Amino acid sequence: MSESSQPVRVRFAPSPTGRTHLGSGRTALYNYLLARQTGGQFILRIEDTDRKRYVPGAEDELMQSLRWLGLEWDEGPDVGGPYGPYRQTERKEIYQKYARQLVESGHAYYCFCPEPETDETDEPWQRCQHREDCPDRDLPLDQADARRSAGEEHVIRFKMPYEGSITVTDAIRGDICVENSTLDDTILVKSNGLPVYHLAVVIDDHLMEITHAIRTSEWLPTFPLHGHIYKAFGWDQPVWVHPSIFLKPDGKGKMSKRDSEALSEEGKSTFLSDFAALGYLPEAVVNWMALIGWSYDDKTEFFTLADLIEKFSIEKLNPAPAAINFSKLDHFNGLHIRELDTADLAARIRPFFEQAGYPISDDEKLHQVADVLKIRLGSLAEAPEKGGFFFEEEVHPEPESLVGKKMTAAESLEMAQRIEQIIVSLPDFSEETANHPLRDLAEELGLKAGHVFGFLRNAITAREVSPPIFETMTIIGREKVLERVEKAILKLEKIAEER
Repeated sequence: MSESSQPVRVRFAPSPTGRTHLGSGRTALYNYLLARQTGGQFILRIEDTDRKRYVPGAEDELMQSLRWLGLEWDEGPDVGGPYGPYRQTERKEIYQKYARQLVESGHAYYCFCPEPETDETDEPWQRCQHREDCPDRDLPLDQADARRSAGEEHVIRFKMPYEGSITVTDAIRGDICVENSTLDDTILVKSNGLPVYHLAVVIDDHLMEITHAIRTSEWLPTFPLHGHIYKAFGWDQPVWVHPSIFLKPDGKGKMSKRDSEALSEEGKSTFLSDFAALGYLPEAVVNWMALIGWSYDDKTEFFTLADLIEKFSIEKLNPAPAAINFSKLDHFNGLHIRELDTADLAARIRPFFEQAGYPISDDEKLHQVADVLKIRLGSLAEAPEKGGFFFEEEVHPEPESLVGKKMTAAESLEMAQRIEQIIVSLPDFSEETANHPLRDLAEELGLKAGHVFGFLRNAITAREVSPPIFETMTIIGREKVLERVEKAILKLEKIAEER
């Protein structure tokens, strides 16, 4: 269980600057688990003040991805709540009020330094980063206000102390002490009046009464700055948690955009919205994500969302970087597929069959197919390849596949004709009914049973591997089985004639 016995308030606060990455999904998951475990609230907050990198549609994709995973939020931009608005661009006046408060208390100042001329890509005011460089740091407030009133462009910077140090605490890393002399006078409010992340996150977390802040460890370098801002306001800080970063599958270096693109070429992805199309269950993705940087013990790996809500704890998070292991995802996907009941699996594989060109009109047949494929699927996307023949009007086995190993075409033809006779006479295709006659035929012809069953499999499925042959025949049906066997016999007759 979590170290918190009281209901927590946690938030997932992404920036809509691109597609939703696996790492963001894990951050949302950990926050969600802690909220549900303690009976608290899980809040979705959109940090959209970076308008240059804003991507239209990213917010919708984010919400769809979270809901696909089963992570519903209690408060957010689409559901409302008592602490809104939940988009930062709608909270501009709030930030300006508190930024002014920092200026008036001497913890921040208006900076009028000109825009750099050497690099057009630089954010205005970016060159002036250090306290020693800025002539406006100690400008009297009345003079600064006069310049602002005259329309002079400016930003607001935090006035970092010259001396001393600050200690901030991460729940899984302990105390982090940083000398103030190593920290800059960071911009808090940009020239357009919108805050940067560092100011907005502190104000929002305080006003929304966030008790625990779980966010990616990429924010650790600016963690001391956030501690200073909290101290300047005189506010209590939440419990800070910075889980591990994700490494490439080979464990060599942090995942990058280029790495994600390379994975896409291999049929893999690190973007949440791709997993469904690749045939992964949300249950499996949640199970997999949770274990990238967290473990319950040294043996338990299979978890449902309900299991994770019960067993998750901050104390067992591992701060060490964690490699993305897609083999593990495939493993968990197979496990969770086998946990589905037949009706549920049938509903989930239906879109894959239909997308592959197999319109499903017989629900009972689809349920039978789902039942025999359940233990054979590594992903839902494999269903058409492994079971498409159940819905095909015709199958087209390679003629040579119908000729038994170390058998002539004529011998294979005789065997096929005798198999057809047995199938016609069988009352049903159950193993109890059909197995012995077919095995007896193999013995009579001096063949292995594999010759008989191999011909049947190729003739009725056009696959070298299929579900158990008797279950397969039952689902396909007597009429279709006989039709396919007859066509296979015609192919063997043609081969025998040619030889």
